[in-house]
Amino acid sequence: MTEAKTATLPDLDRPGQHGLLATLFRFQSLFGLVLVFIAAVVYSPSKNGELVFLDSGNLFNVVRSMSEIGILAVGMTLVILIGGIDLSVGSVLGLASVGAAVLLTENGLGLVPAVLVVLAIGLGFGLLQGFAITSFGIQAFIVTLAGMQIARGLARIWSGGQGVSITYGDGPGQAPESFSLLGERTFNGLVPIPALIFLVVAALAVVLLRVSAFSRHIYAIGGNEKAARLSGVPVKRVKIIVFGLCGLLAALAGIVHAGQLNFGGPNDGSMYELDAIAAVVIGGTSLMGGRGSVVGTVAGALLVGVLRNILGLNNVDSNVQLLVIGLVIVLAAGLQRLRPASVS
Repeated sequence: MTEAKTATLPDLDRPGQHGLLATLFRFQSLFGLVLVFIAAVVYSPSKNGELVFLDSGNLFNVVRSMSEIGILAVGMTLVILIGGIDLSVGSVLGLASVGAAVLLTENGLGLVPAVLVVLAIGLGFGLLQGFAITSFGIQAFIVTLAGMQIARGLARIWSGGQGVSITYGDGPGQAPESFSLLGERTFNGLVPIPALIFLVVAALAVVLLRVSAFSRHIYAIGGNEKAARLSGVPVKRVKIIVFGLCGLLAALAGIVHAGQLNFGGPNDGSMYELDAIAAVVIGGTSLMGGRGSVVGTVAGALLVGVLRNILGLNNVDSNVQLLVIGLVIVLAAGLQRLRPASVS
């Protein structure tokens, strides 16, 4: 009986099969992005004999449209890697967009001081949430759910419950012209500035998670918090910093949002936190923590962007678009359930 069992084991765990399986799971979001991209090319409508989807302007618009969500998703990846969640990022984005608009137009701050103040607000908000989670032992879901309401309320108080328009010039009530660059394109008018910011943020996060000791602490906490603590990892400090970084990136996304729309609204960013979580899940990061990557999150965000773009180009009903994206999220989560524990 024992011999019969051991005879079948090599068939289930051959090195070649395990290596292929590990590769498929590790890069599931990249493979998914390639498949969706190919499908988008196949089903793209044509204009003047050329595929609309493959137009360079359209492709960069895909990245631009996902830039704010992508920035939020990078911060969300760090939080989920430690086994947490942050439901406040959409509201912090709205608070930051209001802050940028008010400081630049009504308070007359210069570009650099206004940006620094808004980033500090986002960082401080995240740090406070991390402190509450680690000091009082309250679940991240509850703390950030409360934070979502607090940030939204602060945004409405700061703006008087109204959206704040941004106009440019040197006169009173006008923002510096340089802030309008967030709505422009660079490299001969090809690459949107928000897309460039998103890619730079993602690149910095990739470096952080690959070369720093801090990244090892993040993965250790997500993998087994108790073991990490016994190994000397400063769990409380790492968690606070991670939530601070998430708040900082949410504020950055809010600044980008205000610059793109020339407007800061207290209700902006509503439900963005769910889109950010979706990008992280589709990107292959485990909601249990300890496994995942920023590269996967970027691929997940772009996959959602490509899906929305090609469905929009084919005039698919918006409700059907939500259905399709929801099914993709469920599929990605299902793949995570099938992922072997040995695959990192």
